[in-house]
Amino acid sequence: MHPLPGGPLPTAVAVALLLLLATGYLLLVRRAGRRHPAKSRHPWRTASFLTGCALAAGALLPPLGTFAHGDFRGHMAQHLVLGMYAPLALVLGAPVTLLLRTLPPARARRLTGLLHGRPLRLLAHPVTALLLSTGSLAALYGTPLYDVTAAHPALHWPVHAHFLLSGCLFAWVVAGPDPAPARPGVPARLVLLGVAVALHAIFSQLLYGGFLIGVHAPVAQVRGGAELMYYGGDIAELLLAGALVATWRPVRRPGRPAAPRVSPTESLSSS
Repeated sequence: MHPLPGGPLPTAVAVALLLLLATGYLLLVRRAGRRHPAKSRHPWRTASFLTGCALAAGALLPPLGTFAHGDFRGHMAQHLVLGMYAPLALVLGAPVTLLLRTLPPARARRLTGLLHGRPLRLLAHPVTALLLSTGSLAALYGTPLYDVTAAHPALHWPVHAHFLLSGCLFAWVVAGPDPAPARPGVPARLVLLGVAVALHAIFSQLLYGGFLIGVHAPVAQVRGGAELMYYGGDIAELLLAGALVATWRPVRRPGRPAAPRVSPTESLSSS
C-alpha cells in the first residue's frame, strides 16, 4: 500500500482542521438557536455542511487518499470530491449567514463591510471564480505541474487547498444561499455554469486523447481519469444547477406587498 500523500501527519492535521470546522459550525447552530429561537434553522443546511466536511475528509483518508497517490484515476476521483462535491455541500450549509446571525452587531457590520469590499468583489466576480476553479485545470494537466506534484508529495497540499477553496468560491458565486457581492442574475449564472460544463468536457477529451497534456502516467489510467472527469463533472454540475434553481428567489414585482425589513445578510445579497 502506498503511503498517504505528504505523510500521515499532514493528513491528520488536515482531517483535524475539518473536524474543528464541523464542530465550530455545530456550535454556531446551537448559538443561533438560542439567540434567535423564532428563526428556524433549516436542518438540511446543517446536514449539508457536515456532509461536505465528511466528503473532504474521505477524499484525504484511505482508501481514496492512498489510491490517489499511486493512480491517476484515484487522483481524478479525489479532485472531483475536493473540487466539486465537497464544496457544493459546504456552500449549501450557508456558513456566512449562520456566522452573521451569531456575531455581535458591531462585528456583523464589520464582516458585512468586508463582504462589500473591493477585494472580495473582485474575487467573487464570475470570471475570476471560473478561472480559479475550472481554468486551473489547464495549469495542472497542460503543464508539468501534475508530474511535479506527483514527484514531491508535499506539494499535494497546496493543490488540495486550491481545489477545495476555488470549488467553494465557484459554488458560492453560482448557487450559494449566502449573500455574495454583486452576484449576477440567474440567466448569467446559468451561462457561467454552461461555460464550466463546456471547459470540463474539453479538458476531459484532451486528457483522453493525450493532446496538449503534460500528465505522464499509464494510458489506461489517464483515460480512466478522463472518463471520471467527464461523467463525474457532469453529475456535479447538474447538482450545482439544481442548487441554483432551488435557492433562487424571484424578484418582487411592483404592486406586491413590501417585504419585511431585511437582515444584514439579505441586504448584502441585494447589492
